[in-house]
Amino acid sequence: MGRRVLIITGEASGDLHGAHLATALKAQAPDLVMLGVGGPRMRAAGVELVQDIGSVDVIGLVGPAAARTMVKRILTLRKILRREPLDLVVLIDNPGLNFHFARIARRAGLRVLYYIAPQLWAWRPQRMKWMQRRVDHVMVILPFEEELYRRAGVPCTFVGHPLLDDVAPSYDRDRLRAAYGLPRDACVIGLLPGSRAGEVQGLLPVFLDAARLLQRERPLRLILAVADTVDQAAIKRTCDEAGLDVRLVTRDPDGVMAASDLLFIASGTATLQAAIIGTPMVIAYKMPWFTYLLAQLLVRVDSIGLANIVAGKPFIPELIQHRVTPENLVCEARRILDDAAYRDGMRAEMARVRSLLGAPGASARAAAVVLDQLRLEGATR
Repeated sequence: MGRRVLIITGEASGDLHGAHLATALKAQAPDLVMLGVGGPRMRAAGVELVQDIGSVDVIGLVGPAAARTMVKRILTLRKILRREPLDLVVLIDNPGLNFHFARIARRAGLRVLYYIAPQLWAWRPQRMKWMQRRVDHVMVILPFEEELYRRAGVPCTFVGHPLLDDVAPSYDRDRLRAAYGLPRDACVIGLLPGSRAGEVQGLLPVFLDAARLLQRERPLRLILAVADTVDQAAIKRTCDEAGLDVRLVTRDPDGVMAASDLLFIASGTATLQAAIIGTPMVIAYKMPWFTYLLAQLLVRVDSIGLANIVAGKPFIPELIQHRVTPENLVCEARRILDDAAYRDGMRAEMARVRSLLGAPGASARAAAVVLDQLRLEGATR
């Protein structure tokens, strides 16, 4: 029987990273048997999805139905971890549930790897000791994380950021603008209000108000990247109610970023994606006030933007909570659009961030670590 690996993911982004990892594993070890908890991308990559689970998230379900489905999926996966003949378990992101599965897997005597490790350094650094007890090896995607995990006694490898495998080395802005019906010489503002309904509801109206204020000063065009996880019709209604002509684009956030002169963008992985592409931006984030106050107590970093964190300094402006106003967005936008030296300095720092993230090929390097751990597991049996 071939070696058997179980890959456990959570949200849609985990399914994508799991698929890339599975593809790289197949290329390096064609006989490897891969089971998985994920989605259609992992299935297409050759992963045999675990029956009756598919995914441990319950997006689209509400109330008791969501709770029942979640409990059923967790219990099924616990049985699999305890009873299936597995050689290794790979957890991808999703710390809320994967911490639980790591504990169950270790109790079952399985070797556990964590890929795209949770950002414990930002909010609960003491949990790194927990990782030391539950995880055999961590594969991190941000350059400074390797030293932090090793200092906590957790074996760790920096494999580079998987975004570098998805983002093109360069983009033809004129071609993108032509594809989206944007004039080649126009001033284009890209709007990326987030991938969750709450983020969009909190940020999009402010982004649109800021754009309206800017339009009083200069001609500009607006383009908005619509995430698969939000309601496009609701976004269109919000734009129409604001009285603005906004070009909505689905399934191409990279194109929106590359076609724009400036981005208004929700904090998250997309900000690092934009920095890799090299488009100047203003980062914004709002959350419920109780969550914000709790975050103030727990968060251990000075910046929320991943590019700023990687750079070690806040070179991209960040507006958080009560500072997310149309007037503040316009003030930051003016500086970027009108001050060439400031704008060029931001782009130069973005290029440095891209270089710090390593070279493309994160999935292949992560697969090599998985196979090394499989060989180590075989040697210890």
